[in-house]
Amino acid sequence: MRRTLIQSATIISMDNRIGDLRVGDVLIESGRIADVRPGIDATDAEIVDGSGRIVIPGLINAHMHTWQTGLRGFAANWTLLEYFRRMHAGLATLFAPDDIYVATLVGALNQINCGATTLVDWCHNNPTPAHSDAAVRGLIESGIRAAFFHGSPKPEPKPGEPHFSEVPHPRREVERLLAGALADRNGLVTLGLAILGPHYSTLDVSLHDFQMARELGLIASMHQGGGPAKTLGGWEKLIEADLVGPHVNIVHGNDLPDDLLHKLIDLGVTFSVTPENEMIQGHGFPITGRLLKRGVRPTIGIDLESVLPGDLFSAARVALSMQRALDNAEMRKTAGTIPATTTIPAREALRWITTEGARMLGREGQIGSLTPGKLADLVVINADDLNLFPVHDPVATVVMQTSLANIESVMIGGRWKKRNGKLLVDGLDQKKELLAQSGQRLVRDIERQGHAAR
Repeated sequence: MRRTLIQSATIISMDNRIGDLRVGDVLIESGRIADVRPGIDATDAEIVDGSGRIVIPGLINAHMHTWQTGLRGFAANWTLLEYFRRMHAGLATLFAPDDIYVATLVGALNQINCGATTLVDWCHNNPTPAHSDAAVRGLIESGIRAAFFHGSPKPEPKPGEPHFSEVPHPRREVERLLAGALADRNGLVTLGLAILGPHYSTLDVSLHDFQMARELGLIASMHQGGGPAKTLGGWEKLIEADLVGPHVNIVHGNDLPDDLLHKLIDLGVTFSVTPENEMIQGHGFPITGRLLKRGVRPTIGIDLESVLPGDLFSAARVALSMQRALDNAEMRKTAGTIPATTTIPAREALRWITTEGARMLGREGQIGSLTPGKLADLVVINADDLNLFPVHDPVATVVMQTSLANIESVMIGGRWKKRNGKLLVDGLDQKKELLAQSGQRLVRDIERQGHAAR
């Protein structure tokens, strides 16, 4: 693999030892970052002029149901209860493996286009092995770095069938994936578990699933919130069984009581906030501030492109703005004035979508910052664009003003996936057409059944 030198760029490394460089270089060798500093001499490398550009680590989307890409905007006006009924009990039941494949492929390509180099694909519409294989194939074909979190579907049970909350996660299927396409624990696409957790399953199922995750050495991620818990006191019982630790990832968590939240934090549990969707659908206010007060940071996910856009910069801004607003309101209430200075600086939000995402995945030694030795996942932002120029504070420019229009180039593992504003993928128009056909058929079929509003 040829060496690449990005020269004379503004560098936001997210590495405390390197810091930010107003004018610096990044050298990439054999898919990894070899050096980050001013004045690197590498005459045999491909030279990329970085003047007027900001280079940042690749973004990490900590939570997205990529299988819903073909339904973009269709669920924008649904509450969480409507989503459960119309998506999981309705539309989801109509997906064939080919629908999963094209949605995952195009959804992952869009993440690259938006600057995300790592995607946590929380796939919970996989009623057959063929559906799971289709999702994995889409991720691999896209070229994105991904964690495929294997989940389980949530249909209404047919007569004689158990409710999904009573069904343990299928160990045989997990072991099949670990022995096949996802065998490499350090590969471009790796495996995790999207389990029900104590909020959406019986205690027996929770104990089974948490034990399996521990035995197989996999991250166990679960939704927490959205109506009453299936198992009251479930977390306490899992903690007593010594099954909760840094490998556990909680998504949402809006209604967790303070004492339980504190216990989970002490055990090293990570938290993925999907701020925009949580506020739109009725989960409640994101727990961003509650985590920060306890000395931990959230990761940020998109959640549902069937509801909102896939732009991670926007999601981070929503989380930042929402929590600043809550902090400002609290100060007005208690002190009769606004805070003397902002409660959360912009750099915090950039951590949520870079270094914190890497930590949640247990890959902080490989991705999340521009550090020599780490994998060369990075984003080049055109800071000469009209909406960004002039740049006074590069971090503020990236967090508060950057959009898809400014993502000039994206590199994953030392390979360019987007250059000069163009996604480097063959047959994109054909892929888009397949996605459109899939989404239109699904909507048409569900409307014939009367499950979704016209």
